[in-house]
Amino acid sequence: MCRVTRLALTIAALGLSCAAPERAQDGPLVDDAGRVLAFEHSPRRIVSLSPATTELLFALGAGDRVVGRTRWCVDPPEAEQVTSVGDGLNPSIELVVAQRPELVLFYHSPMNDGAIAQLERLGIASASVKLDGLADLRRAAILMGRVTGDSVRADSIVRAFEQDLDAAAAPESLEGPTVLLLAWDNPPIVIGATSFLSEVVTLAGGRNAFADLDQPSAMVSIEAIAARDPDVVLLAGGSEDPDWARRPEWQVVRAVAERRMVSASGTEFSHPSFRAARAVAQLRAALHEEKW
Repeated sequence: MCRVTRLALTIAALGLSCAAPERAQDGPLVDDAGRVLAFEHSPRRIVSLSPATTELLFALGAGDRVVGRTRWCVDPPEAEQVTSVGDGLNPSIELVVAQRPELVLFYHSPMNDGAIAQLERLGIASASVKLDGLADLRRAAILMGRVTGDSVRADSIVRAFEQDLDAAAAPESLEGPTVLLLAWDNPPIVIGATSFLSEVVTLAGGRNAFADLDQPSAMVSIEAIAARDPDVVLLAGGSEDPDWARRPEWQVVRAVAERRMVSASGTEFSHPSFRAARAVAQLRAALHEEKW
């Protein structure tokens, strides 16, 4: 059984995504905050305040509806032609409203509750979308397909993506290296099991050295990292030979001292998107091109 299929079965067993695409399209349209969305017509002017939803809208062929984005929304390249309204969390309502949106898409976070309430008072519709992992991608795509009025296209793209992910994933029998996913060096912040990047590592045949951390990231000590003795360090962006790796305190981590490092610098590693299969394939090649 392939890794992706096994992941899908686990998701279904946990009740995270148990409906077929056709069933997901039945009933009221509900966002990830549990709010029912009702539109007189499919929104033609959308402000997207998350790189993941911006990229998703373009992938679904609705890029021409995006009239506002965050400064972090740079994929696909066409998105950079859209007016930036600044940050996605706790955004500037004035800049958002200036784009005359019919719908504003938020990343699902309590930090955005105030902005959503302000837009509601102004009569502007909003939706919260949780897009933290691969399991969220199907649900978000089906939701956006219904919002844009093209559920058939959304389902077709999702199916193609899942096939690509199956093809890119390493076989479960492959004994891959233990990987330290390092997000920051001072203080050391590592990636835990619930991060999208940890999913990519697993599908690429690696093993997250901090897979027992049931959270996206956490601050740990260098000594704790050394005790795990990872085979390779995966750097979330930046050089494969960073300056901090030469500092004396880091030499207790053998993978650092021996410069066994791989950089995950592309935006395909930063958030769930239909480019995840590419991220898995790139990392799989990097992790298995030599014996760590």
